[in-house]
Amino acid sequence: MTAPLKLALVGHTNVGKTSLLRTLTRDVTFGEVSHRPSTTRHVEGARLSVDGEPLLELYDTPGLEDAIALLEHLERLERPGERLDGPARLQRFLQGSEARQRFEQEAKVLRQLLASDAGLYVIDAREPVLAKYRDELEVLASCGKPLLPVLNFVASEQHREPQWREALARLGLHALVRFDSVAPPQDGEQRLYDSLALLLENARPALQRLVADQQAQRLARQANGKRLIAELLIDCAACRRSVDTEPAAQAAATAALRQAVRQREQQCVEALLALYAFRREDAAADEVPLLDGRWGDDLFNPETLRQLGVRVGGGVAAGAAAGAGVDLLMGGLTLGAAALAGAIAGGALQTARSYGGRLMGKFKGQRELTVDDTVLRLLALRQQQLMQALDSRGHAAQGSIALSAPAERSWREGKLPAALHKARAHPQWSILNLRPRLDQRERQEQIRTLVEAL
Repeated sequence: MTAPLKLALVGHTNVGKTSLLRTLTRDVTFGEVSHRPSTTRHVEGARLSVDGEPLLELYDTPGLEDAIALLEHLERLERPGERLDGPARLQRFLQGSEARQRFEQEAKVLRQLLASDAGLYVIDAREPVLAKYRDELEVLASCGKPLLPVLNFVASEQHREPQWREALARLGLHALVRFDSVAPPQDGEQRLYDSLALLLENARPALQRLVADQQAQRLARQANGKRLIAELLIDCAACRRSVDTEPAAQAAATAALRQAVRQREQQCVEALLALYAFRREDAAADEVPLLDGRWGDDLFNPETLRQLGVRVGGGVAAGAAAGAGVDLLMGGLTLGAAALAGAIAGGALQTARSYGGRLMGKFKGQRELTVDDTVLRLLALRQQQLMQALDSRGHAAQGSIALSAPAERSWREGKLPAALHKARAHPQWSILNLRPRLDQRERQEQIRTLVEAL
């Protein structure tokens, strides 16, 4: 087993070094991310392994605060007639008192870079190119270690990428990588590690293993996320609860089923957050429906359907206007005669009318509540929204989760997948029923089919 590659994340204070490390390690708890300068005061490390073998060690370092003064100090260290190279001059500096006093933070950075195989020079691409950054690069170059500039926050409209590219080229740094730690591109990590492999040829096999493992993990997260959504939809489609025809009993059963569906959706939200290594508080936002890990837009509000572009049919609209309890059915639930449950579950008000008073009058006594098709569509859209947002979100992000409606139209307007129609006739597939008898084999088969439709 070879020793892991050691990388030092270096750069000016408050440019996103800790943010970058959080995103590369998928660890929202690493270090402290803040807009305040000099948040990181000590060197902290993290390790990336594949199959138990450590391949990469990343070290977060304090920000360089006074490179101009440090460079002047280093130039004064040479004695008459000496021509020290960069590492030798730095070693003399690190042994002196100034490294423990005035330049204590800078000394921590230089010690770590000297002990590492290479450095990632993190740049806030929104900042103007100033002389202090050139001095920083000159000081860091004295370590004699390969440096790969990383342009951070390039997703911001205020980035100055062209100016930084020109400035780095004038300093002889032509290899660089674009990487936004808040909204990382899908191939961002691969491009970063591929660029490192050009500088560190001996590390290429380890970096390629790391890239392959991370790609496999991402595909696995996407597959598991789709499965979580499919399980939610099967549970809701197969849900069926008997209720007396007495109005008070119907109202109580409706309220109970709505709450059960809300809770089941919330379980899916929390499972997706955990799958993508985010916490509930990471979903807190003021401008999006997801508040503190919970959806602020009520699942059973017709306005929520409209906002996500779910087509509300005439029967739903009529049912809502008339206060009818057959179709929108108490707002998102379908109420039908028990003997006709398989036929009218999820149907529209027009469907109920097509049976007419003759059939409705024929079947007295118990009726059944089921979840309407429009609510199933909404559940699918909302959870796919969340999964897409989490898939493209960096673990350093502190702002709102940006939710955008999925581009596909099938869940808004097309036919629901056959697995959901089949689930209507199999209440034993739903954990939401009051006395569930899960038929796992058939349920799992339909879940696999539904995953493909997602």
